[in-house]
Amino acid sequence: MLIVMEMNATPEQVEGVVQRIEEKGLKAHPIPGAQRTAIGITGNLGVLDRGIFESLPGVIQVIRVSHPFKLVSHEFKPTQTVVRVGGVEIGGRGLVVMAGPCAVESYEQTLRIARAVKAAGGHILRGGAYKPRTSPYSFQGLGVEGLEILARVREEVGMPVVSEATDIDVLDAVAEHSDIVQIGARNMQNYTLLRRAGRCGRPVLLKRGMTATVTELLLSAEYILDQGNPDVILCERGIRTFADHTRNTLDIAAVPEVKRISHLPIIVDPSHASGKRNQILPLSRAAVAVGADGVMVEVHDQPEKALSDANQAIVPDEFETLMEEVRLLASVLERNVPTYAAAV
Repeated sequence: MLIVMEMNATPEQVEGVVQRIEEKGLKAHPIPGAQRTAIGITGNLGVLDRGIFESLPGVIQVIRVSHPFKLVSHEFKPTQTVVRVGGVEIGGRGLVVMAGPCAVESYEQTLRIARAVKAAGGHILRGGAYKPRTSPYSFQGLGVEGLEILARVREEVGMPVVSEATDIDVLDAVAEHSDIVQIGARNMQNYTLLRRAGRCGRPVLLKRGMTATVTELLLSAEYILDQGNPDVILCERGIRTFADHTRNTLDIAAVPEVKRISHLPIIVDPSHASGKRNQILPLSRAAVAVGADGVMVEVHDQPEKALSDANQAIVPDEFETLMEEVRLLASVLERNVPTYAAAV
C-alpha cells in the first residue's frame, strides 16, 4: 500500500502517518518527492483497510500496490533511482561502464588494468577477491589480500571499485574495502545475505540468478530495500537455456521489462552472458541500444594467463573500442557517457 500526502503536508503530519503505520505493527517507508511525500507500507500479510489512513491529516490518497514486490516498483516511486558512488552516477541519462579483471591476481596486474580502464574512459573498477567457482580446485581468489589490493589501487588510480561478497562471513570486509558490494548470480536468492547487504552501508549490485525470472530478481532486490538500503543496481548477466553456443543466454528483453515496472537502474554483464571474447562488444552495443544504464565487462591485459574466466576477458585495445561504440550509441539515444572526476 502507498499513502500519498498533500503537497502542503507538514513534517508533523508525515510523522503522524508513520506512527499510525508502526502502531499497526507495519513498516513505514517515507519517499520524499519533488512536490509531495509518499509513504510506502510493508509487512502486512493481508489486505489493509484503506480507511485507517485516508482520514489522517495531510493524506490525499491511498493506493493499493498490485505487484508482489513493493519498494522496487514504479507504483512506490515513479521517478528513476540514481545511485551515486565515488562521484559516479548510475541511472538517469548517463551510461556507466564498469570494467576490470575477473579476479584480482596481484597488485601489479590490477594496477595495470585499472590504468588502462581509466585511460579509455571507464568509470568503475571491478575485481573479484572472493570467487565462487564451480570446481573446488579452481582459483578461489585472494580474499582479504585481494580486497586490500583493490583499495590500494582505488587510491592510486582514483576509481571507485565493486567486488563480490560470496557469503555473510566476508560481507563486512567487502563493504569496508569496496564502494559497491556485489551479490552474484549464485547468491541472488540467499535471503540472509540479502538482508545483511541491506544493512551494510554500501550500494549493492545485484546480479540475476541463472534460472531466475525478472519477478524473482525484483523480489530479491526487495529484501535489500526493505532493510533500509535504497541504493540497489540490478544486473542482467545471462540465464541458463538449452543453447550451447554461449556460456549463458543474454536475456536482452529483461532490460526494458525491468524499466517498465521498476525504478531501479539496471546494467548488463555481457562477459558472463556469453563467455566468449568475440561477443562482448556486440552484446554491449545491444545492451545500450535496449536501454541499459551501463555495462560491466571483464578486461585483462594478458587473458591467456588469467586465473579466472580467461575466455571472456577483452584486452585494453578492445575496451577502448567498446568505449567509443558506447559513446556513439549514447548520442543516438540522447544519453551520454559522462567524464567524471574519477575517470579520464
